[in-house]
Amino acid sequence: MIEVSQIARTIARALRLNEDLVEAIALGHDLGHTPFGHAGEAILREINPGGFDHYKQSLRVVDFLEKNGQGLNLTYEVRDGIVKHSKGKGLIVSDSPKDKPATLEGQVVRISDIIAYVNHDLDDAIRAGVVRRAEVPREIIKVIGEAYSKRIDTMVRDVIKASSATSLTNIVMSEDISFVVYKLRDFLFERVYESEGIIREFNKAKDILKALYEYHLEHIDGVFKDIPPEKKLDRHRMVCDFIAGMTDSFAFMTYERLFLPEQWKVF
Repeated sequence: MIEVSQIARTIARALRLNEDLVEAIALGHDLGHTPFGHAGEAILREINPGGFDHYKQSLRVVDFLEKNGQGLNLTYEVRDGIVKHSKGKGLIVSDSPKDKPATLEGQVVRISDIIAYVNHDLDDAIRAGVVRRAEVPREIIKVIGEAYSKRIDTMVRDVIKASSATSLTNIVMSEDISFVVYKLRDFLFERVYESEGIIREFNKAKDILKALYEYHLEHIDGVFKDIPPEKKLDRHRMVCDFIAGMTDSFAFMTYERLFLPEQWKVF
């Protein structure tokens, strides 16, 4: 979120947009992310009867879960930007009212989000040995650069220049940079997000989250005993909110506490 906020504020400042609005959207856009990232999102979508989308959960966090169920008093513009930041494999810049943020600031966050995650995930994949630097298509590196900072700088400058050329009717990328960003995203999906190794880890995460979900559903009266009766919701909704709010490390710790024996007690 901080990375997206920094990129978005840089673009907003250059285009003389509302930096505070941009920051509010950027800091709220991924509050609904689950443990294990998009893998966790897919798992909750599968096992929760009401489905699950992290961008809808982000809005739910600020509208309902924050301040002990009172929610935050956010403007329509902030809420709209939060719920319309997500793209998946869809268009970066969309004209569909369902996907296109109502404000330029929301559009800035939407485009900053993909700038941040494709560059961050590429470096993470290289550091983890999932891909080798030499395997990144050269046409990508040739256009946007090899180093992380250079790639970010190239993309941000392009968004500022291309958006200015529209007289700020939309926040856009040039065709050349847009083509490269799509190509980099496709590369990451093929070699990282949907690779055989990641799918194996995804299945492990799936087992952990399913076990946690089922346990908390079965023990809901004990787990949520401190919640006043008038604030208790549908059982699945409560468990989904609880698990979606976990970090990776807290999910691991909880699973270990509930399902793995402690050595000093066993031996």
